[in-house]
Amino acid sequence: MTTAQHKIGSGFDARSTADDVLQGIDLSGKLAIVTGGYSGIGLETTRAFTRAGAHVVVPARRPADARGALDGVLGVEVDELDLGDLESVRGFAERFLASSRSVDFVIDSAGIMACPETRVGPGWEAQFAINHLGHFALVNRLWPALEPGGARVVSVSSGGHHMSGIRWDDVQWERGYDKWQAYGQAKTANALFAVHLDRLAKDFGVRSFAVHPGVIITPLLRHVPEAERVKFGWFDEDGNLRDPDLFKTPQQGAATHVWAANSPQLEGLGGLYLEDCDVAEPAPADGEMRGVKDWATDAGQAARLWELSAELTGVNAFVA
Repeated sequence: MTTAQHKIGSGFDARSTADDVLQGIDLSGKLAIVTGGYSGIGLETTRAFTRAGAHVVVPARRPADARGALDGVLGVEVDELDLGDLESVRGFAERFLASSRSVDFVIDSAGIMACPETRVGPGWEAQFAINHLGHFALVNRLWPALEPGGARVVSVSSGGHHMSGIRWDDVQWERGYDKWQAYGQAKTANALFAVHLDRLAKDFGVRSFAVHPGVIITPLLRHVPEAERVKFGWFDEDGNLRDPDLFKTPQQGAATHVWAANSPQLEGLGGLYLEDCDVAEPAPADGEMRGVKDWATDAGQAARLWELSAELTGVNAFVA
């Protein structure tokens, strides 16, 4: 089977920063919406966009915390959004649409990882609901504001998608919850969302990408206990990094989705999974967690997930 999942020789790499990939790019007059844009790699994305001249809207579950984290960053506004609450998603989208502004970039960066079994909304598994369904509803509700002929939607996935495809027989993990496989399913969903959104939106000149930002020490690790961090070889028993070269800085972690949103090298492309500021290769057969799994780029599964997500959320911008 042929695939477009091959490097294009961007000239950037795993150590490139968000500022590196924006060098020489003027974003004056552009508007970005960055979920999670006040913490970790989301915060670095917001800072990089504003340094390049863009205005950034940061929807936040904790607006006061967001305003504190963004204090001193010019060109930012904060609004309230809880991705686990579809009414909150609707409220944010309606307030934004009422402002009659257009959106150039949507960065779906907010998320949770490996949390204890948690239910939100009508009993949905929290990682699938917050990481995927909330963003699905958000982008569909914002669709009227996406700038035709130029907007890009970037879905922040993860190499964690290697841990699980979509569990079609038990998407909500009602049987035998596994926090890491549930995270893997949610990250696969992020990638498949980008695949089908691009298929639906490209005729309007709107393109979509999924990205793996890399392995970064951020608050996303808050649900991973110290013993697990040691077990995975990330830290030693004293809390020190075992291999600092394994990890990116937050500035490096933000680089791939900033590149995805802005790079002229991606003109005419879409629906791809990116890593290290380039198009990712297909995952190797040896099981190493790099590249992208077939199940995260499969057009049939992407269409099936879109239909399921539209049914669950009651939102689909592409159906009259």
